[in-house]
Amino acid sequence: MTTALDTTAGPAAQEAEESELLLRVLSALLREDVVGLRTRGTLLERPDGPWLRLPAGPDAGALLLPLGPDGYQSTHAARLPLLVREADGARLTSADEILTALREHADPADHTGFDAFAEECRQTLATMRLHARTREEAEQKLTERHGASAADWLGLHGGLAYDTLAARLDHPVYPTARGRSDLDEDRLRAYAPEFRPDFALRWLAVPRSALTVAGGEAALPGCWPTPDRLGLPDLDGSHLALPVHPLTLGAPLDEALRETGLAGTAVLSDRELLGAVPTLSMRTVAVDADPRLHLKLPLATATLGLRNRRTIKPRTLIDGAEGQRLLERVIAREPRFAESVLQADETVYAHAGHELLAVLCRRYPAGLEGSAVVPLAALLGRAPGGRLVIDQLADRFYGGDPLALLDALLALLFDWQTTLFGYGIGLESHQQNISLVLDRAADGTRLRLLFKDNDAPRIHTGRLRETLGTDAPDPSVFADPRIFAEDDRPVLDLFTTITLHLCAGSYAFGLARHGRAPLERLLGLVRDRLAEAVARLGGAPGEPGAALRAHVLDAPELPVKAMVSAGTLLSKERSGAADINKHYTTGPNYLLPLGTS
Repeated sequence: MTTALDTTAGPAAQEAEESELLLRVLSALLREDVVGLRTRGTLLERPDGPWLRLPAGPDAGALLLPLGPDGYQSTHAARLPLLVREADGARLTSADEILTALREHADPADHTGFDAFAEECRQTLATMRLHARTREEAEQKLTERHGASAADWLGLHGGLAYDTLAARLDHPVYPTARGRSDLDEDRLRAYAPEFRPDFALRWLAVPRSALTVAGGEAALPGCWPTPDRLGLPDLDGSHLALPVHPLTLGAPLDEALRETGLAGTAVLSDRELLGAVPTLSMRTVAVDADPRLHLKLPLATATLGLRNRRTIKPRTLIDGAEGQRLLERVIAREPRFAESVLQADETVYAHAGHELLAVLCRRYPAGLEGSAVVPLAALLGRAPGGRLVIDQLADRFYGGDPLALLDALLALLFDWQTTLFGYGIGLESHQQNISLVLDRAADGTRLRLLFKDNDAPRIHTGRLRETLGTDAPDPSVFADPRIFAEDDRPVLDLFTTITLHLCAGSYAFGLARHGRAPLERLLGLVRDRLAEAVARLGGAPGEPGAALRAHVLDAPELPVKAMVSAGTLLSKERSGAADINKHYTTGPNYLLPLGTS
């Protein structure tokens, strides 16, 4: 028996959680100019502050939205969690009411997208209430397993505890990121990282002839079971085991087997083998039998938008391995990163030509047992006891100064990412794909960055050839043709929206919100460290440094992800998004000195 997500929290808690969600949703819709909120709206000054008026349409009445300042990715944000219907003064204070009113302003072709987003909001609100209700339970579980202080959670095992904290935070941009389609409370408790559960994997015996195994069968981890261990001894010579996430069993797996013609030849074992723990991405699990091994497994769910399914397209496995090899070539030419930039190995994988029949065997570097391995996404998380993770790490490694930790992070992050830009490379290395590796060295704290999931870069073809020469890979070795471009624009967009906004700007605004320092001081730190890194690339016309300065440091506006529009509200035909994760609008440049934006 499954349990639906409980939405019966007390009135005060319910109101706070729904208000928080509505502010994020309304601000995102405003930022993305949904139904013309930005371009059609009129700014009104009223005694209580500014309001935006969306004029009436043929089938919709005028709406009023109270505005406040933002500055991060939009000039304005929602000030109150409501819309007001101008005709009768009705206050719309639920996601369903607000999206129904905005839907009336939308093209009929987009109505199903609005309905889907309303369901995302319901899922997210239920999950937020579940998180609030189980916070003390989750913190107690982490304390029992890992210790009372987050700064003492070491190694890859400790990293799983940080993943639990990060999973309870909101995404810096996508307002309904905590919602996961079609997962009830029982399934979340059993398989979601915010509950730090343990479970065992299921296994499918697939004919060897139907599988592609990068590196060959000998490259698979030593803990890989044979069909015989799975209770299928007759298949030992003809079949190979493929792990299956328990959430993919049933209709999703059956459909995948039918689509690939494997329904009659692939055999699902009834044995559970290999204990696992979910990581922040949920579809990737850490394996108990091999602490350095994580398995990325497809899930038939969606996060960060209806079209952001958590399956694994075989082409992304190819591109992840090639992306890793490309970065290794850059590091070989830039030896100062040999010890400070670490990569997980993602060259071993298997698939049966279907996005639900695949696995990536991610292996982490050795020697991390004595280091804190912290995903960037966890830094602003609440550790057991109520303090921020970044504060506890700062106590241990930076004399209690979280700004010193941020400074060291920004210096290395921008040095590496601008160096890559100089080669024509931009990485989609967001907060979930980068971990801080912190330990004590003889001369003080050592900070390194650990990267994974390099399967969706953008590459300026000409610049890569100019800088790497014969070491430059032929574009044909990558499976996704969107990776390569003939100019800087896609690389600049990725640098700005991922490295700057998500991995730097979000911490400036977040730490200011938590009262760690004035916002201008924090933004000045981001600006200074980026300017130093850009200066190392040279500033002559045509040089990479000049492009970064013109389009990032000094630009009047910056690209901003339009994730709700591309991920759920609009079809690809309506949004024009070639890649739903790289579809943009614009926002203010918070790097400009005060008074010049």
